[in-house]
Amino acid sequence: MLTLKLINEETDRVIRGLEKKHFQGAKEAIAAVQATDKKRREAQQQLDNLLAESKKKAAEIGGLMKQGLREQADQAKAAVATLKEKAKDLETIMDKAQRQLTEQLCQIPNIPYDEVPEGAAAEDNVVVKSNLKECDGTDTVGNWTTNPVVEAARLPHWELAKKYNLIDFDLGVKITGAGFPVYIGKGAQLQRALINFFLAEANKAGYTEIMPPTVVNAASGYGTGQLPDKEGQMYHAEVDDFYLIPTAEVPVTNIYRDVILDEKDLPIKNCAYTQCFRREAGSYGKDVRGLNRLHEFSKIEIVRIDTPEHSKESHKEMLAHVEGLLQKLELPYRILRLCGGDQSFTSAICYDFEVYSEAQKRWLEVSSVSNFDTYQANRLKCRYRRTADKKTELCHTLNGSALALPRIVAALLENNQTEAGIRIPKALQPYTGFDIIDR
Repeated sequence: MLTLKLINEETDRVIRGLEKKHFQGAKEAIAAVQATDKKRREAQQQLDNLLAESKKKAAEIGGLMKQGLREQADQAKAAVATLKEKAKDLETIMDKAQRQLTEQLCQIPNIPYDEVPEGAAAEDNVVVKSNLKECDGTDTVGNWTTNPVVEAARLPHWELAKKYNLIDFDLGVKITGAGFPVYIGKGAQLQRALINFFLAEANKAGYTEIMPPTVVNAASGYGTGQLPDKEGQMYHAEVDDFYLIPTAEVPVTNIYRDVILDEKDLPIKNCAYTQCFRREAGSYGKDVRGLNRLHEFSKIEIVRIDTPEHSKESHKEMLAHVEGLLQKLELPYRILRLCGGDQSFTSAICYDFEVYSEAQKRWLEVSSVSNFDTYQANRLKCRYRRTADKKTELCHTLNGSALALPRIVAALLENNQTEAGIRIPKALQPYTGFDIIDR
């Protein structure tokens, strides 16, 4: 969440940032926070004064007793008791104000960096890079020739999955429900190969692998900003008050909750493979066909904890890492800088990676790489101790998908169709053990 220091010292910038993110009622929300903070601080000041007065009177009691001034001593004791009662009332006011302040801050999103483009929705995002050639002035795959596709056999991935017995969507419905596919044979092997490939590449890039739980408590969900869950997208095990993770970002980043790190140990670089669970409430139509949108899926996440001075460099390195994965998989891709209105609640800046679905003629998001500045760290109380002056400061947190598997699998199947079968990219062959899916 935003720090009170930022809100109070740079109020106008905060309001402009919230408006850029199309947060409704930005001025009113910030004014409410400042009013609650003022109430809390005033109560704190009164409490400090009362405690000081109480301490002073308590010190006088012993002297009065020694002088035999019992009546005055009893009066002083009564005054101290009255002050203590008033102090309790002020503590109650402070606690209530603090809870209200936390609730208010939790409802306010992070503010975007200056380089985040203006815009309200996905159509306002800016394509900053693509490995596709332009045809007739439009961004298409018309000149994409790395993976030649047989026109007559250009099938969507759900038909290819059935043709080659790779994924059984109906069986998943039988076992659980829609959005929980069953991978079979070479489909399961392809899935496992991608997991191992992504983890190996992360290891080469210096990321330490973590194998975290896929169920977290409410404190962890709150720490990374998934809770309060405003869109109802998390699966909640209500009896134990646990949540199924929507991404490994949640458990991995929470490793550093309530931790003070040493500056010399930053940046910390972690990666994790987990199953991810999302209710995807409200999804419908072509967007949910096949692997396009699932309730359970595999994903490798990269997470960094860094200093404010170096976090932008870390973000660039993470973007380069994800781009390198797509290049090695020989997929047509593009990179978008998200506009203010399309950014997540917690991010300060975010880039999406999309791969082109040859059969569906549409772009599929496969990764989001975000810098959260101090927003998550403030909720997590994740700090570092500066080497120079030993002062503690909030860290910056960053994460990204590297990569999410379902749409990668969809793109690999659709973009690698040949007369002989589905070709496996060279970089992936050591992990699959085969170079083509032909039966």
